[in-house]
Amino acid sequence: MSLHDDAVLVLREYGDQEDLRPLYLEHLRTRPNGLWKACADGHITASALVIDPERGRVLLTLHRKLRMWLQMGGHCEPEDATLADAALREATEESGIEGLVLLPGGPVRLDRHHTPCAWHLDVQYAALAPSGAVAAISDESLDLRWFAYDDVPDVADKSVVRLLEATRARV
Repeated sequence: MSLHDDAVLVLREYGDQEDLRPLYLEHLRTRPNGLWKACADGHITASALVIDPERGRVLLTLHRKLRMWLQMGGHCEPEDATLADAALREATEESGIEGLVLLPGGPVRLDRHHTPCAWHLDVQYAALAPSGAVAAISDESLDLRWFAYDDVPDVADKSVVRLLEATRARV
């Protein structure tokens, strides 16, 4: 199964956000290259909110280009077999934490937003950090920091807050 096929399957099975889900599916139906950064009309991206439920906190990155506190994530790569693989790869690369595990049940949310390169149709997962996880800043970050759940609305935008709320409901 191709990454494109996996994305279609994941989005068909995703049972929420009927305002966005059809838009994502139509994007993939009309753009065979709709997963790749080269698709100037926008592209599917994958992200994961790294959480530590034992300590009631999330790991956010201060994105180098956007200068915003965000979850880990980004563009799909040819080596990604699934959207979940892409989200986990991005979360591992950007957090420096080995042993992250995605929450079961598929994506937590969808979020469509404009970036300097194009529209991102983000498929958002959540990843559990292993006990005692130590984060390391990547080249894509200006900073990397753990935030208590209650502090997230003070530093991040509404999309991250919604992702955290949906993640906490699933945990």
